[in-house]
Amino acid sequence: MDTLFTPTQLGRYTLHNRAVMAPMTRSRADDRTGVPSELAVTYYRQRAGAGLIISEGTYPSPTGKGYVRTPGIHSAAQIEAWRAVTDAVHAEGGRIFLQLMHTGRISHPSMQPDGAVPIAPSAVQPAGKTFTATGPQDFVMPRALTTAEVGDVVEDYRRATRNALDAGFDGVELHAASGYLPEQFLSSSSNQRTDRYGGSVAHRARFILEVLAAMTAEAGSDRVGIKISPEMGFNDISDATPQETYRYLVEQLAPLKLAYLHVARNKSEFDYRALLRPLFKGTYLHGGGLDQASASALIAHGDADAAVFGSLYLANPDLLQRFRTEAPLNTADRDTFYAPGAHGYIDYPAMEAYV
Repeated sequence: MDTLFTPTQLGRYTLHNRAVMAPMTRSRADDRTGVPSELAVTYYRQRAGAGLIISEGTYPSPTGKGYVRTPGIHSAAQIEAWRAVTDAVHAEGGRIFLQLMHTGRISHPSMQPDGAVPIAPSAVQPAGKTFTATGPQDFVMPRALTTAEVGDVVEDYRRATRNALDAGFDGVELHAASGYLPEQFLSSSSNQRTDRYGGSVAHRARFILEVLAAMTAEAGSDRVGIKISPEMGFNDISDATPQETYRYLVEQLAPLKLAYLHVARNKSEFDYRALLRPLFKGTYLHGGGLDQASASALIAHGDADAAVFGSLYLANPDLLQRFRTEAPLNTADRDTFYAPGAHGYIDYPAMEAYV
């Protein structure tokens, strides 16, 4: 039997299969309120055949928003809308975790409360642009958090975790990749602090570990995962000693007994899976550019416990059924990845449309 179709343990849950739907920004929420669209109920229900769905990146507090039409998890209306999503997934027998994504400096005043500049570990302006409601805008110089304010952000993650559970999610994932706030603290290029959150690798990792402590205090460690992507380089992020940094971080994760470690593909030729997999004894998820054959081989060789699929799940709601029957796959339409509305979101045809 193809290893993708075998059960596996992830925290307190037994997944029906080892195919995980990746967290993918889809930009269909109400831009003013951060409330997920009613279309999201259909979108996630269509894909509930995955062993696990990890939701699109969701901001834990108003300062965490970095993209137009992305959802939040800090208001009653957001919680209520997400509950309709989780109810739909559970009705189909699926499992779904919410990804908490605070973008930090990768934002713009037009998306921040009262037009404030984005927050960050240090006042280091990233190169590049962000897409706002009025079009692309240059990233601005962020404001460095005070030591006390760092603790406030940690509490935002705690509250967001509680809100996610109240909304019916089976667990939560900390997005600590892609150049967002946790990775901004971790990386030497974006963290120039001189307090207990900056300087040494141990100090730069402190923010992530404190956030995880807050999240696990609310949910239990077996309902919390983390996503990392060493040397991905996205959003102008880099580190002087990435192998040392990520070795240290994952060594600190090991005793936490998290539900999983999710490692996304990076641009480096260094084999981070060989470095990190032995350090983390729990469930190891690997994603990035996988197809059925490469995913099955990873699992069969013990290099991952489950495989994470992004655009394949976006375009093929019934991906596992297609894999089982060797049916043709829909091709993802990149022009509709972040466009509003149903087209390119909930209208990819199911296998029955080809019969």
